[in-house]
Amino acid sequence: MIRLGSLAGYPFEGPRALAGWTAPTMAAVWAVMYKPSETKQDFAVIYVDHSEDLSKEAFPFRHRAFPCWANRAGSKFNLYICTYEVPGGLKSHREQIARELISVYKPSCNTDQYDQSWRSEWIGEYQAPTTGPLTTDRDPSQ
Repeated sequence: MIRLGSLAGYPFEGPRALAGWTAPTMAAVWAVMYKPSETKQDFAVIYVDHSEDLSKEAFPFRHRAFPCWANRAGSKFNLYICTYEVPGGLKSHREQIARELISVYKPSCNTDQYDQSWRSEWIGEYQAPTTGPLTTDRDPSQ
């Protein structure tokens, strides 16, 4: 298991070597990764997507983005995949999670990129007692 995403993350199954992997028949969010270094267990996320049925995604080597994956990883044998079956999730849930992961990792093989920032015109400006500092100034002599 590997956790991907912001805060606590999502518990993805894997990573598994993409070469020889047989995609199950299930709806899921998935990420393709590679190991930048053979000596470490770190992975770099290079592609994120979601699917209604993983078995129809043309894995491992006929996927439309495969040339980018292999080029980025240096070899088709340095590619890994992890999947997250969203509990009770709909297509809209999978899309939201995929967009969040794309905004966090900025995977180089995804053509669409998303920004994590908020703009003031989206939620407006406001003042409330809870927006001030958490503590007040105190006299250190007391």
